[in-house]
Amino acid sequence: MEKPVALARPAVARQPREIVESFQGELIRKALHLLIALVPLLASYDLEATVALLAGGTLFYVLAEKLRIAGRTVFIISDLTIIASRERDRGRFVLGPVTLGVGALLALLLYPSTAAALAIYALAFGDGLASLAGNLLRTPRIPFTRGKTVAGSLACFVAVLLSSLRLTGSPLTALALAGIATALELVPLRDFDNLILPVGVGFFASRLLAA
Repeated sequence: MEKPVALARPAVARQPREIVESFQGELIRKALHLLIALVPLLASYDLEATVALLAGGTLFYVLAEKLRIAGRTVFIISDLTIIASRERDRGRFVLGPVTLGVGALLALLLYPSTAAALAIYALAFGDGLASLAGNLLRTPRIPFTRGKTVAGSLACFVAVLLSSLRLTGSPLTALALAGIATALELVPLRDFDNLILPVGVGFFASRLLAA
């Protein structure tokens, strides 16, 4: 007598609570990206103090994360980190805020003020809104990019285009920087795109503005 064939179990859909928690985490991550947009304004008043603030804040976060991993919590910081962490980061050191702070810091240290501002706005608005749009809008994924989507790339392009146009007043420069930022954002480096994006955009912005 033949044994009955076992039916394959359907994929378990995420519960509404899991979806809400995932969206809350994404909002917190992108809020951190958007807060980085304040760095050029602060730097215009006092560059050295802004560099010290970024460096100190990044080091404080590293300490708080090490304590969290060791089982000790730091008021507010550890709770926010847990909420904002992605599934792949659970139980591990959450690297995103470190690369975010270091990326903005490198832009300030490596490039003139306008190029640095363009680089940081690309990080804040381009990368930040790309991830948010990619999660909210169900559009095709781009091959070989570890899940990057058409909606995310379009959001990055438009965000960098508008911020660059506002800062430079040059449509050609804004288009070039938007294209460069979108290409860099597609590189599948996980949290390290917080480094390559501002450094790359700042490099090209400094060359284009000097031409």
